[in-house]
Amino acid sequence: MANKLDISQLDFDGIKDNLKTFLKQQDEFTDYDFEGSGMNILLDVLAYNTHYLGYNANMLANEMFLDSADQRSSVVSLAKQVGYTPRSASSSKATIDVLVNNGSGSSITMARGTKFTSTVDGTSYSFVNNADVSVSPVDGVYKFSNLDIFEGTYLNFKYTANTSDQDQRFIIPNDNVDTTTLTVKVQNSSSDSTTNTYTLAQGITGLDSSSKVYFLQEVENGRFEVYFGDGVLGQAISDGNIIILDYITCNRDEANGATTFTLGGTIGGFSSATITTVSNADDGADPESISSIKFNAPRDYTSQDRAVTADDYKVLVKRLYANAQSVQVYGGEDGATPEYGKVFISIKAKSGANLTVATKNSIVQSLKQFGVASVRPVIIDPETTFITLDTSFKYDSGATTKDASTLETNVLSQITNYNNDTLKNFTGVFRHSRLTEAVNNADTSILSNITTVKLYKFITPTLNSALKYTVSYNNAFFNPHSGHNANAGGIISSTGFKINNDDSTNEHFLDDDGAGNLRVYYLSGTTRIYTSTTFGTVNYSTGEVVLTSANITSISNVDGAASTRIRIFAIPNSNDIVPVRNQVLEIDTANSTISADVDEVESGSSQAGTTYTTTSSYSSY
Repeated sequence: MANKLDISQLDFDGIKDNLKTFLKQQDEFTDYDFEGSGMNILLDVLAYNTHYLGYNANMLANEMFLDSADQRSSVVSLAKQVGYTPRSASSSKATIDVLVNNGSGSSITMARGTKFTSTVDGTSYSFVNNADVSVSPVDGVYKFSNLDIFEGTYLNFKYTANTSDQDQRFIIPNDNVDTTTLTVKVQNSSSDSTTNTYTLAQGITGLDSSSKVYFLQEVENGRFEVYFGDGVLGQAISDGNIIILDYITCNRDEANGATTFTLGGTIGGFSSATITTVSNADDGADPESISSIKFNAPRDYTSQDRAVTADDYKVLVKRLYANAQSVQVYGGEDGATPEYGKVFISIKAKSGANLTVATKNSIVQSLKQFGVASVRPVIIDPETTFITLDTSFKYDSGATTKDASTLETNVLSQITNYNNDTLKNFTGVFRHSRLTEAVNNADTSILSNITTVKLYKFITPTLNSALKYTVSYNNAFFNPHSGHNANAGGIISSTGFKINNDDSTNEHFLDDDGAGNLRVYYLSGTTRIYTSTTFGTVNYSTGEVVLTSANITSISNVDGAASTRIRIFAIPNSNDIVPVRNQVLEIDTANSTISADVDEVESGSSQAGTTYTTTSSYSSY
């Protein structure tokens, strides 16, 4: 009796070999085991067919689970099972003040969809408001204050409900819809113009048969479908109802950075207006990516539409603010100075600088519906701590045709990749060994490297005012003993500035005495002349520098350009740097040093290592 066919292998060659093994156990067919035979061709067909079927079955199995799914349609469908709707594209949003010139009447109404224009990189973009707004004159002036405008085109689409058509769907027929601008209205019928506005359901809690809500889901081709309740959870649609969809389609992030706006239509019949920009256009973004959906969907389900834990806030903020690249949350009790009853949220945007005040207020207001009444969310800006590197590497000149300059460029590219891929977010830990490994991998000829690390942060002083400034690095400083390196300037340094308690025009700098005192000095030749030895304090264990009462009158150029900021350097105790709370780490490649040196031993140019030179593993302190 023949053995069972081995079905454990799914590659073509394995399948064919198993079929041959099976056929060897029978006597009916004998010409299957040589190339060119008709039976061998049939085995090829069977093997190919089995291979394709196995591959398809494997792919189908992968698409059944959120972790392994690759197709967007599968990921979206699986996310829906846990109540998660992916973010749509987001339009750039700006805030402006609009003063209507030569206005008249008791009030002026700016209709929804009023057009404004702006130009970014030579391309013109349209912005529209998303709601009717009316103002009355104040001292004869008609002013729309803090008006939000959205990049894109305001559109309107209607469906007539046909309850007998079981396949009827209410799909928004446009790409790049910003669903946050969507308004859904239901008109009773073509003969009855009575209209009700429906709101987006945030869950099923509290819904009944009369709740005027709609639901939203992503469907095929990345478009969005509106659907309604069944008469139990949410009011059902009746036959002949007219579904009115108002929304804005956008160009995603293309209009981010727009600064100047002009009126592109009329406001209440008036065509002249003076427009002042309150906040530049920002927050435009692509639809949520597959990887983001896979990450956020289970966490959104865990949060259950309430903000209690730090992870809850992270998920909700990413849902409310599509332009968030990274979010950090910590309780007020975990701050450097405890503040109970608060939760601090820091958001690093995908594009643009820090969030505007209007955006922060909008996010905080939206979070209130999810949070605990006694806890107040506070949005703070990220704080960047910069890292400068001094990298010196040895290479074997006999193992490469590249010169030192080319190798240095390759090393810089590796450092840049590490900076972009690992750092620049709240969880990006600088691991020295990973960085040095990346340097060694820049070229096969590189044998080793010595890389030393410095940190720096900026302060922006108020000139001609004696004020206190605190700079927190949140990483311990190098200080092996009290008074360490005092004669050479300690481990603190800075760019230049001038102070008011010095009668001359000397350019001053900061250093420390190794015993916790911050000093300020100027140079007479190469000699440091100290104007004050108690200009502030240095806490080596916490990594905090305090200028206790600094009256700074002017600031020297930084990196060859006029600046309003002073750069303060510090040498860390560890070459591994950890971001704390709202801290973000970033390598300043422009101010880092990379140098190549031929390894004389490996290249054979040094006799018994007698002329070999090494690079110090320590910074100059």
